[in-house]
Amino acid sequence: MAFVFFDTETTGLHKGFDQIVHFAAIKTDKDLVEVDRFEVRSRLNPNIVPSPGALAINGLPIEQLLDKQQPSHYEMMLRVEAKLRNWSPSIFLGYNSIKFDEEMLRYALFQTLHPAYLTSFHNNGRNDVLSLTLAAHAIDQDSITVPLRDDGMPIFRLAELAAANGISASNAHSAMADTETTLSLCKQIKQRCPDLWQRFMRFSNKAAVSEFIATEEGFLLTETFSNHAYHTPVVFIGEDPNPGNGRLCIDLRLNFEEIATFTTQELHSALSRKPCPVRKIQTNAGPTMTPLWEASAGLLGSIGFDALEDRARKVAEDNTLKRRLVEAYINSREPFVKPSHIEEKLHGTFLSDEDTARANQFHKTPWLNRFEVVQTMEDERLREFGTRLIFFEARSRLPKMVVDRLDREIAERLISPTGKPMSLTRCLDEINELEAAGINDHQTSELLNGFRDYVVDRTTRVSSFLKNKEFRNDNGPPNPG
Repeated sequence: MAFVFFDTETTGLHKGFDQIVHFAAIKTDKDLVEVDRFEVRSRLNPNIVPSPGALAINGLPIEQLLDKQQPSHYEMMLRVEAKLRNWSPSIFLGYNSIKFDEEMLRYALFQTLHPAYLTSFHNNGRNDVLSLTLAAHAIDQDSITVPLRDDGMPIFRLAELAAANGISASNAHSAMADTETTLSLCKQIKQRCPDLWQRFMRFSNKAAVSEFIATEEGFLLTETFSNHAYHTPVVFIGEDPNPGNGRLCIDLRLNFEEIATFTTQELHSALSRKPCPVRKIQTNAGPTMTPLWEASAGLLGSIGFDALEDRARKVAEDNTLKRRLVEAYINSREPFVKPSHIEEKLHGTFLSDEDTARANQFHKTPWLNRFEVVQTMEDERLREFGTRLIFFEARSRLPKMVVDRLDREIAERLISPTGKPMSLTRCLDEINELEAAGINDHQTSELLNGFRDYVVDRTTRVSSFLKNKEFRNDNGPPNPG
């Protein structure tokens, strides 16, 4: 199967609210030989305020994000979706992509009325090269050199990792440069540790992940938190009853003879502590898993392979204990809080076939008639996102009442001092904080100065717009906005 390596540069870290502004991808054959590449940028949507920290890291001046010569975000996503669909089926890979780039891509696709789960459907697979490097460091340290901090902690940031392994990364935080670096890192690990690479490829398929979890009598789960790898010996206890691809496993370092005697309340308390001894594994997220017999003794801890394997076998055979553990875990975890912003409402509800067809029709319909298509959509998310796309791309094709509503809503968000979307008000505060902390780089200082001028100017214009809007509402006919 072919591979697609990709990376994104965004206006910030908040999925649903921030925007992809640079997308790059390289397609390779099964031997990691490049066969095609793709790169596209976009200008800023009018409702998005970039994070100053993101611009400083990416080196993106605000003038570039406002350049009318760049495609709009919608135009960019049309091209991204078409290219990735054309490259399917493939295994999609990135660095820290499962938690970040994949999520940003899904939200961007959904908000531009495309199928959100493109990299999981069409016989595609997906995995995260960060997980591969963690596994390489844990299982076969000869396959990769991991730099260390002064306190001895390993560093898994892509640029430092590349430098430690003799991989050129001269233009770090450029989407294409990071894509090239990720590909080079995979070539090295594939050459030095082919068995690890084969397992990595195997677990890019969620069916293979499900099979491994359900049939392996205990395995080592490797997870990363705050740039540090944690290794937990676990065994499968049941599926997560909530919709999705979750599999529940229990930490084998527990005293199961004691746990079997716990009351329901005691079991609830035991599973409520942090970190929770029940680990939820997403089968479609390329988890890093190693059979117990293949893991080094140092990773298994003081209990040892034989004892862990014996515990795993006993838990696997005890259906009553597994049922109680699953029930206690479900009852002990915090209830799901439904998101209040429509930008966050991606997961949990799939589109009907009829609305999927209407979304496809939207892209093929002239702008003059697209609002009619939007009004036929049953899903409120599609109706709102479709209306916004017309507002951004061809606002004159919308009824005045709708234009007035969106003008006011966007303006109020832009100057709000609170709330999840980055606002002009909070953006200015963050610029001041960055400058107060000290900026040694002249280019970054110039970038932030230019961004500050933009933020101040736009704040003035938005405030004036809202003031005039209020004046018209108070001194004239009622305004539908």
